[in-house]
Parts: sequence; structure tokens; C-alpha cells
Amino acid sequence: MPREVVVTGMGMITSLGFTVEENWNNLVAGRSGIGPITLFNPDGLATRIAGQLPPGFDELSRTFIRKRAAGQMTRVTRMCVTAAGMAVRDAGLDFEAVDRSRCSVIIGVVNTGNSSVEKDTTPQNTVFKAMTNSMPAWISLEYQLTGPNFAVNTACASSAYAIAMGCEMIRSGQADVVIAGGADSIINFEEIQGFNALYALSVSNEPPEKASRPFSRDRDGFVIGEGAGLVVLEAREVAEARVAAIHATVAGYAMTSEGYNIMAPKKDGEGMAATMEKALANAGVVKSEVGYINAHGTSTELNDRYETMAIKQVFGDLAGCIPVSSSKSMIGHTIGAAGAIEAIITVQALKEGILPPTINYNDPDPDLDLDYIPNVARKAEIRVALSNSFGFGGHNATLVLKKHIL
Repeated sequence: MPREVVVTGMGMITSLGFTVEENWNNLVAGRSGIGPITLFNPDGLATRIAGQLPPGFDELSRTFIRKRAAGQMTRVTRMCVTAAGMAVRDAGLDFEAVDRSRCSVIIGVVNTGNSSVEKDTTPQNTVFKAMTNSMPAWISLEYQLTGPNFAVNTACASSAYAIAMGCEMIRSGQADVVIAGGADSIINFEEIQGFNALYALSVSNEPPEKASRPFSRDRDGFVIGEGAGLVVLEAREVAEARVAAIHATVAGYAMTSEGYNIMAPKKDGEGMAATMEKALANAGVVKSEVGYINAHGTSTELNDRYETMAIKQVFGDLAGCIPVSSSKSMIGHTIGAAGAIEAIITVQALKEGILPPTINYNDPDPDLDLDYIPNVARKAEIRVALSNSFGFGGHNATLVLKKHIL
């Protein structure tokens, strides 16, 4: 039988804070991390807002990264390695006590952040900063792990894919411990300009905290966020043998390709629905068990419409009874990091018995009629939850997470 996979460590960095606890408290309070862009001068761009990290990240990263190594990393890579350090610390892992050849690192990487905003690059460090495999490599180097370490790029589903692949490696017996997740930032002139040209980004610059409006009638595009989310996955028997605290179980997953369009999701959410169906089957979960869905919920016209339609296709008459919310309403779209960050938020919902809201939901779209947990968090004891991630290129992923019962 496949081995059970549990989450024993989590690290999270977003515009709402530098720890899982700080992020969670702000999410439950319905606070927005969206504000004016200060990483560069956005004059001349239609979009001038984003979910930037608060001040203090450089100081935090020095806790986990040596000075020389930090100089060879981009800011985004430092986010990843810092969040990994937090997750390992949270898991209480002592790598001296485990077989390092059975410890793997899988990171979702869309880009390394080696853009026009990157500072202090020297000719000697140009190559290191551009290497898309650098994030998993640096983590493996830090802990001297000799199991497979690699990056996966499936656009906005990248870090969800990383967690799914880590789950499969443990299930199949190829690894005992996997550090998985992702980090990203596309807060730079060239990429914002490019997404503006695709009419994908919100241009509701004032007030910035109201710009991300998933499932609302007046939504006008996604808001870019940045950050990192890393988890430590372990085989249940390995975690229990070392008496680790278990946050949740990764019950199952699905990874699919729509084979349809480089940007738009498959009509009526057919690809999204197929992904959720396969994930539930993979987890052996009955649909009536699902108590919450952390939606991809980008605040774009097609995603929100089709994801709603997909949930209805999958759950039928149950759909209206399942609370659904979008964390992107508060932290924006963190691209390659989104799947892992939102998986961590979903784990917190299972642990704490609180469902985070969809903020800025003040003008409901009459065509979208699910329970989007409007504006205010809600207490709810749930046992099973889904976390959806859908990316450009038709890359889809759904993670099925279960509450850990002592």
C-alpha cells in the first residue's frame, strides 16, 4: 500500500507577514497586503500596485543565509531558502538523524527574479542568479541532502505540482522526507508591462487594497503578489517515529494539462472540473466530505467564472453548501509560489477551524452564486479541503488535504 504523507513543517512569507502565524492572523482578520509599488518607479504603467513584502526581509534572510551565499542569490531565491529554513525549523528536523539520501527538494520555479529590479549583481554571480535550479540546489546544499533536488515550472500551478510530486515520491517509497514549495516575484517593470498588454492585471490603483476582487461583478484582473511557501512532507511512519507534530495529511492530488489554450482556461471550466474529480479519486475522498475549497480565484473574468462552473460540475447539488474563498483577495497572485502558499493557508483552516474570507466582495456577480465567505472569516470544523491552482499553458493542479486527528 502507498505510504501516507503528512505535513510536519511550514514556512510562509507574503505581503502580510514573515511567519505562518502572522500571515494567518492577518488573513483571518481580512487585511489586505496590497499597496503602491515601491520596488521600482512604476510611472508610465497602467498598474502601479502589488502585494510587496513588508520592510525587514533582508534582515530576516540573514538569519538563514550566509553572507557569501546571499550574494549569489536573487531576492526571490533568498525568499525561498528563508521559507525553507522556517519550515525545517517548524518540523524540528535533525538531518543528522535521518538518511540524507532519502531526503528530496522539489521547488516550483517560474523565474528566479533575476529582473530589472535585482540589485548588486556582479559578473561572477550572473549565472548563479539566473539558474532556475538554484532554489532547490541551495536548499539541498544548506542541509547536505543527497536525494533528488529539482525545479518544476508549470506557471501558476508550479508549487502545487512540487507538493504533488513530493507526495508521490514519498508514497512510492523513493523518499522519506521532501521539502517542497515555491517562491516568486514578478514585481518589475517589464513583466507588469507585459501582463498589462494582455489585459490580465487590475488597473484599479486607488485604493490599492480594494483592487483584488475575486468573484465580484466589477473584477478587472489579478493583482501581483510576491512571496514564498515551503512545506516539509514526511511519510507518516517516519514522522511518528521521531514524535513530530503533524499539521495535516496530504490525502491526494491531481495534475492535468488542458491542451487547449496558452492563456485561457478550457471552456466552462471542463479542465478544472476534471482536475478536481481526479484529485478526489486519488485521495479516496467522498465529495460530501469536502468542507472547504481554497480557490485559485484570481479576480479575472474567465478564471472566476469557469472555476465556479467547475465546482458546480464536480459537486452538483452539494456545491452551494461548500464554502469557497480566494486568498488572492488579500495577498494577490504570487504566481509560482501561489500553490504552496495557498496549501499552507488551507492546512491552517483545517487546523484552526476557521475559514479565511474573500475580501472586497461587495458587488456580487449574479452569475457566480457559490458561498465565497464574503469579507469575514468563519468558524467551521472541517475534515477535508481542496486547494486549486490553475496556470497559463493549461497546467492544473488540485491538492486534497485532511485534518490531522490525534
